[in-house]
Amino acid sequence: MSDVTRAEICVAACADLFAGAGETLASPMGLVPSLGARLARLTTEPDLLVSDGEAFLLTPESTVEGWLPYRKVFDVVAHGRRHVVMGANQVDRFGNQNISAIGDHARPTRQLLGFRGAPGNTINHRTSYWVPKHGTRVFVEKVDVVSGVGYDRAVGPFHDIHRVVTNLAVLDFATPDHAMRLVSVHPGVSVDEVQQQTSFPLVAGNVTETRLPTDEELELIRTRLDPDAKRDREVRS
Repeated sequence: MSDVTRAEICVAACADLFAGAGETLASPMGLVPSLGARLARLTTEPDLLVSDGEAFLLTPESTVEGWLPYRKVFDVVAHGRRHVVMGANQVDRFGNQNISAIGDHARPTRQLLGFRGAPGNTINHRTSYWVPKHGTRVFVEKVDVVSGVGYDRAVGPFHDIHRVVTNLAVLDFATPDHAMRLVSVHPGVSVDEVQQQTSFPLVAGNVTETRLPTDEELELIRTRLDPDAKRDREVRS
């Protein structure tokens, strides 16, 4: 379809974050990642549990068939069966993420959210990042504060920084030293444009074009998941 928007491509890319997840607790933060997780559950990953806390498990007829109490959520979190999609005010080439402060640690120029669950998330289960505006202020050579732990500081058996989805591209860390790699650019975006908006050299050997949503996915996005098109306010075409 020729009228596919950039936001819809980003939603499909976020859905692909959960490919092969199976029975996993998905905790997407933000509109586009949430749409992506719900789209994955409706299409390729029906066993995905989309929640960030206590949850009831329902049959297709909306009958309660199970319950995940809040005290059990932390058992799931600590054993690698969760995939969280977080934001990032800064992210560097090895996947270190900052949502805490900008500037020198002793005298920061801007205070942000704090560490929140980022340290625990990144060492206990799979973590991906969503960046709605790809730019050099976000993709920095070195983050000012390490909130989420990158590959150069990786610890524990479940550390897994999976992918970064932005309004321009999809990136991962599948390189020998886990440096950030450009996987695909969205239609209409060039490799040079992504590199210019990134403060460090990207590994860019076999870059493809990000796939378009299928007709079924577009129907679900437009009529069921986001009929008011709020996605287009977050990502402009």
